[in-house]
Amino acid sequence: MSATANSALLKIASIQMISTPDLQENLGTAGRLIRTAAQDGAQLVVLPEYFCMMGLKDTDKVGVREAFGSGPIQDQLASFAKDNAIHLVAGTIPLAAKDPGKVLNTMLTFNPSGQQIGRYDKIHLFGFQTSTERYQESETIEAGDKPGLLKITHDKQEWIFGLSICYDLRFPELYRAMGAVDCHIIPAAFTYTTGKDHWEILLRARAIENQSYVLSSAQGGVHRNQRRTWGHSMLIDPWGTILADLPEGEGFISGVLSKEKLNKVRSQLPALAHRKL
Repeated sequence: MSATANSALLKIASIQMISTPDLQENLGTAGRLIRTAAQDGAQLVVLPEYFCMMGLKDTDKVGVREAFGSGPIQDQLASFAKDNAIHLVAGTIPLAAKDPGKVLNTMLTFNPSGQQIGRYDKIHLFGFQTSTERYQESETIEAGDKPGLLKITHDKQEWIFGLSICYDLRFPELYRAMGAVDCHIIPAAFTYTTGKDHWEILLRARAIENQSYVLSSAQGGVHRNQRRTWGHSMLIDPWGTILADLPEGEGFISGVLSKEKLNKVRSQLPALAHRKL
């Protein structure tokens, strides 16, 4: 394969966890899995939503929130990226919000030198209630208000990623607002109840309608707070084909993004160019 062809490929990995209420335990697990994925050749690695803490109660994350730009969680993430010479998309961590009783659910990205190069604050906050389950993220999370993009250069080739988080997946207008990207990155902690019915079809829909890769990084199992997350971290190509899937448990998936595949899908079926509204 020619050097030009090689430069149009990017190996990526997505980590799946069953995070606990113990911050240091979770950071240790994340570090171990990042290292394994990097040793497998991944050049960009994604962590799941709430990777650093799934508390016994929703307010637990407020107690470990950090100011943007400084704090032990951010320092550790910078070290993970630098030590493994990768781009790291760090799931979500709790950053300080205007309300002292809330956090921003924030995805930070780091380059192989350990520098923080991107940020997205989750816009859509999950609310769901049945006779046995209740989730209301707005009680402890302050919503973001701007879409997020990440641009990186690897082997002189630019790659553009759309950033979204979990519940954002249900709002296709957010993905349209990002424009044409190479891959949408979606860390999540989807509930088992909603995940079994909606997760795969929503991920594949976002890939098909935007003619982009989709890489999701999920929580996947029964947590110490007795909540069960759906798992199924996936890599999906621009045609909607599932290239990798980890049903449950901790671990990682990996695959290769191809500019050639993106261009082929978009030229054979130029739906993005056919848009009217």
